Amino acid sequence: MGKYFFNETDIRSAWEHVLSAFWQRYPNPYSTHVLTEDVVFREVTPDNCLLSRRLLTKTNRLPRWAERIFPGNLSRYVYIVEDSIVDPNNRRLTTLTWNLNHSKLMMVVERCVFHGERERPVWTRLTREAWISSGVFGLSRPIQYQRLRVIMATHLKTPQRRPRT
Repeated sequence: MGKYFFNETDIRSAWEHVLSAFWQRYPNPYSTHVLTEDVVFREVTPDNCLLSRRLLTKTNRLPRWAERIFPGNLSRYVYIVEDSIVDPNNRRLTTLTWNLNHSKLMMVVERCVFHGERERPVWTRLTREAWISSGVFGLSRPIQYQRLRVIMATHLKTPQRRPRT
């Protein structure tokens, strides 16, 4: 059993701007934890959707309590797969992201949907879901809660939130 996180927010930017920012987010000086970003696969479907698969390499800092428990030679790099579908006809970007390594220690799967509504052209609705699980006997609950706290702190800082009307 794992933890589940759900959040919806409105971003005060047109969907086209959010989409452009999504593809330009790495590399940047504020995300030094992202070491590499490689496109593994990209295809345009007959219905004009863009399918992509990217491999990201990020640094992995363990929480202080975990540094005392896990061996020092544990890889500090996390390999992440990100699948995305851009559907310009419905103004929707959907991403599914998960880690490839350290999955017994902690598995994180995140789905994000960026949806531009035609009735509100300067706003983009972002729906995030994350599933966190750990297979470490006796430590799975603290690991899941630690990651959930990090996700919540990161996602709740999203600027320009506005109640949906």
